[in-house]
Amino acid sequence: MMKQYGAEFFGTFWLVFGGCGSAVIAAAFPNVGIGLLGVSLAFGLTVVTMAYAIGHISGCHLNPAVSIGLWAGGRFPAKELLPYIIAQVFGGIAAGGVLYLIASGAPGFDVANGFASNGYGDHSPGSYSLQSALIAEVVLTAFFLVIILGATDKRAPAGFAPIAIGLALTLIHLISIPVTNTSVNPARSTGVAIYVGDWAVAQLWAFWVAPIVGAVLGAGIYRFIGGERK
Repeated sequence: MMKQYGAEFFGTFWLVFGGCGSAVIAAAFPNVGIGLLGVSLAFGLTVVTMAYAIGHISGCHLNPAVSIGLWAGGRFPAKELLPYIIAQVFGGIAAGGVLYLIASGAPGFDVANGFASNGYGDHSPGSYSLQSALIAEVVLTAFFLVIILGATDKRAPAGFAPIAIGLALTLIHLISIPVTNTSVNPARSTGVAIYVGDWAVAQLWAFWVAPIVGAVLGAGIYRFIGGERK
């Protein structure tokens, strides 16, 4: 089992380092910044690459909400939830630490600028309200779980699940970066928020509660629409 937990740790490290790293280091780099499209693609690519690398080891959840959603969907044992979540959160925190060490070497770096943290109100990129943030995170995580459960269903075409799931995460970011900086993943949110502290930690609860609620909702939706006919 330690191999599975290790895979989740390093997989989540890659997601946070690649996704948040693109936002912190490359999104607005002078003249050749990758912008919101680039950041969205970066998050999607981390999932695609890790799904092929560790999917056969741990299932490549990389996300406490996904693990909980898979449990709610009857695809994951309850006894493995806590170890998976711990591995994912620590992987995210480790990635945030390495990213901090790199980013802080640039002139003018200030972690108070957000460090790719998720937020609402004054800390939303588009100043969206808490209500907007919660709705976006619940709905987008729910559809993320529908896609994950559908793409990994034994009736689905084999071998294409990582692509579908990675593209889904890219689309989710294209929709919601202006709203919350896009979480749909409590480990991703925690991994950078603890280095910002202050408001990022104070608002972190929303990016645990909403994705988990959305994941359970998505699992319920897929059980309804995807259940095999008798």
